[in-house]
Amino acid sequence: MISLMETILKYYSSLSEQQRHQMSCLYDLYNEWNEKINVISRKDINNLYIHHVLHSLSISEVIKFAPGTEVLDVGCGGGFPSIPLAIMFPNVNFHLVDSIGKKLKVCDDISERIGLRNIRTTHIRVENISNCSYDFVISRAAMSLSNLLKYSSKLIKKGNINSLSNGIIVLKGGDLKHEISQVNQPLQIWDISSFYQEDYFNEKKIIYVKL
Repeated sequence: MISLMETILKYYSSLSEQQRHQMSCLYDLYNEWNEKINVISRKDINNLYIHHVLHSLSISEVIKFAPGTEVLDVGCGGGFPSIPLAIMFPNVNFHLVDSIGKKLKVCDDISERIGLRNIRTTHIRVENISNCSYDFVISRAAMSLSNLLKYSSKLIKKGNINSLSNGIIVLKGGDLKHEISQVNQPLQIWDISSFYQEDYFNEKKIIYVKL
């Protein structure tokens, strides 16, 4: 396993001691949970810090969330991208939702054990969320872009407090031409390889849709 210092601090040397400690705990905690349920592919657990943590943190390269920002993570799985982002932005509130309850137990346990106070979870499908509003909806390839827009557009607040207008930020990979062609709203795309040198990111993208 490539160490945390080589992967995260290579790009984020200004992390506080607390943030470094929280990041460094993730491997053991996810490995422990992986022995109970399949949170991360067992073949991939040794790549946790590149394939999952650093991938999640790429969102911080396109937006530095302002304190008080409300973020919804749709289909959060084991907590990506929200847990690394919650470490990075301790004054931002993250609401993690997933249709699989046991994965939310992983998020709750890991958040509690590393002392995250800015995460809450709900066992619900995004289409069933009501009476809530957020500055941003984020997701890591949980569903097609068009479906994510369909279900979550109604949840985006009016106005904004960030450098990017409120909207949806998605981590995706591969050929996205068809998905993008289904979207009528203004969008912007970044190549994650422009932020990180690792080959893993060569076909990884960040897609932002302004709402």
